[in-house]
Amino acid sequence: MPFTDDLHEEAATYWSAILDHPMVRQLGDGSLDEGPFRYWVRQDYVYLVEYARVFALGAAKAPDLDRMGTFAELLESTVNTEMDLHRSYAAQFGIDETELAATDPSPTTRAYTDFLVRTAAHGTFGDLVAALLPCMWGFNETGERLADRGLPDHEQYAAWIELYAGEEFTELTEWCKRLMDEVAADASDPDRRRYRDLFETSAQYEYLFWDAAWEQEGWPL
Repeated sequence: MPFTDDLHEEAATYWSAILDHPMVRQLGDGSLDEGPFRYWVRQDYVYLVEYARVFALGAAKAPDLDRMGTFAELLESTVNTEMDLHRSYAAQFGIDETELAATDPSPTTRAYTDFLVRTAAHGTFGDLVAALLPCMWGFNETGERLADRGLPDHEQYAAWIELYAGEEFTELTEWCKRLMDEVAADASDPDRRRYRDLFETSAQYEYLFWDAAWEQEGWPL
């Protein structure tokens, strides 16, 4: 059985919990107040900077040239294209580049990105892929399920859903799932258990990232 098929039931529990979160429900129906979403946009920018580092480490740890090339392409696309798109999207909510760049990571953003970068730096290539997968898989599932319910009238929220439900992001998600299956196919049982644990940790952080935006989480002191 492919590893992601083995994960599917467990993963569906996390994706359903995210869909049931009030921030995601209200994003989907267009009733979400823009305050929490502006917070999410700023924190996601901080996240993307560290996400790019994970791609760089993926290229460094890739066991063959094809995978090295794909991670290098993802790094280049994130730094030179996706970051620009994010800045443009943020501007639609009145958030300029200076404000984005000055964003301090929330406790959850700090914990999640530190976990990803530490796993990518100190773990195996398989560890990196397992920790990376929930971000792509979770956002694709969220986008697709919200799209199935119908797009909201709020133009920017509808654009967010269309992005993550779209063909390009779906293809990227399927690539990452196939990569996880390929890596896990030759892994030992202890390695597969570790991949599962890393996947679960990242999936928990995906939920917490939404919750932190909903609460507009800050540092206590």
